[in-house]
Amino acid sequence: MARDVAMLEAVIAGKAPPILRLYGWCPPCLTLGRHQGLDAADVDFCRGEGIDVVRRPTGGRAVLHHLELTYAVVAPLGQGPLPQALQEAYRTLCSALVEGVRTFGIDAELTGGEVSISLPGPRTTVPCFEAPAGGEVVVAGRKLIGSSMRARRGHILQHGAILLDWDGRLQAGAMGLADDSTLRPHVTTFAEQLGVAPPRVELERALASAFRNALSIELVREEFADRL
Repeated sequence: MARDVAMLEAVIAGKAPPILRLYGWCPPCLTLGRHQGLDAADVDFCRGEGIDVVRRPTGGRAVLHHLELTYAVVAPLGQGPLPQALQEAYRTLCSALVEGVRTFGIDAELTGGEVSISLPGPRTTVPCFEAPAGGEVVVAGRKLIGSSMRARRGHILQHGAILLDWDGRLQAGAMGLADDSTLRPHVTTFAEQLGVAPPRVELERALASAFRNALSIELVREEFADRL
């Protein structure tokens, strides 16, 4: 999360070009929305299971990052491939994600309705994956990718969780739920859709290709600099 913030600051300052970052998590981590209270987490459960708890720079609700690939995009608005309007920029990036998912034969689509860029109140404890919002990536109405966005000085950071598989015990326990019965019906995973999750490198390549095609851009692969 701190690296995503550093990327945003670097791009705003003109020290880095627009960035697409793809990464995973070890150990698992529960991230809370920027204005969300700590009561959205079961801190004792997380401590016992070795789950980190941090706050995201973006809004939205609690997410357990575990069996997933996470994406992050930092870019200026109204320049290059992204439109000026936040909702349109959000849908543009999520449309690229849909294209990448469909290369695996999964019938992904964007949800209808208005994209909510507003932040939940500080007492909101509902998990991110309990229900899809407008403009999110779903399969048969069930969320496959959960995303959130932050705008700053004419630039955006949008990042999200691409579900490879699902551990119901950890997902529920990290948020103080008795089980995942309120979560699981609303989500799907690559493993569920394909029988097994694809190797991470294959998904990374598919997403990179989808972003190149959907946004008409060139990508240059680089390692993450420690200074960021």
